[in-house]
Amino acid sequence: MKLRIACVLLTLLFSGASGLRAQGRQLPLTGTDGLVLHNTIATPVSLKGKPGLKLTAPADTTARPAEAQPKAGKTKGSSGAAEANRANHLAIVSGLEFSSGTIEVELAGEPGTGASGGARGFVGVAFRVQPDRKTYDCFYLRPTNGRADDQERRNHSAQYISHPEHTWFALREKTPSRYEAYVDIVPAEWIHVRIDVNGDKARLYVNHQEQPTLIVNDVKSGATGKGAVALWFEGSTIAHYRNLTITPR
Repeated sequence: MKLRIACVLLTLLFSGASGLRAQGRQLPLTGTDGLVLHNTIATPVSLKGKPGLKLTAPADTTARPAEAQPKAGKTKGSSGAAEANRANHLAIVSGLEFSSGTIEVELAGEPGTGASGGARGFVGVAFRVQPDRKTYDCFYLRPTNGRADDQERRNHSAQYISHPEHTWFALREKTPSRYEAYVDIVPAEWIHVRIDVNGDKARLYVNHQEQPTLIVNDVKSGATGKGAVALWFEGSTIAHYRNLTITPR
């Protein structure tokens, strides 16, 4: 009898611990509570009458190139080198380890004042972020591409990357169009994003669409990858976020 009771207690203990690990996180993002900022300035503001958090890059990092394309006389590799040297701008959700599950958030992005012609308002979500804050998977959007009068630009509205090795430039060069897609979005407007991660497969859903905007069947961190979740933006962007919900599977 004592042995049976002990087994029951152990079962309850471990199931409870597992339940705690599986608990998600909800952040309204009206302040910085629950976030660790990396190369990021956060300011509570309202956009289109809805409260949220504005994220921008510190002045000493905003001058770095934003998806710079090779200039005349330079090789394609110069763009890859610029991307490799890009600063990582993250607002990391503290105390949560994520492997598989769903991430939902409302976000908006637009090029900042004085941004280069290649700025697109790059804004998204990184997951499985490692302690070095340089290694992660990420889905992001280019809001100024959504209604551009150029089909090629429209085709680059949504993007998957996995830093530091699989940058947008490396993926586009090796596997054109596989990790990018079109979606109807505009800058400085709230966009609902849901990311569904299941092992080495991930799906990006935009604005409550039933079908995914972008499908990735080979998430570069692998089937068992894990790490933190972070709000992600590029240094030339003024980014806004609100209502973050993380539900680990």
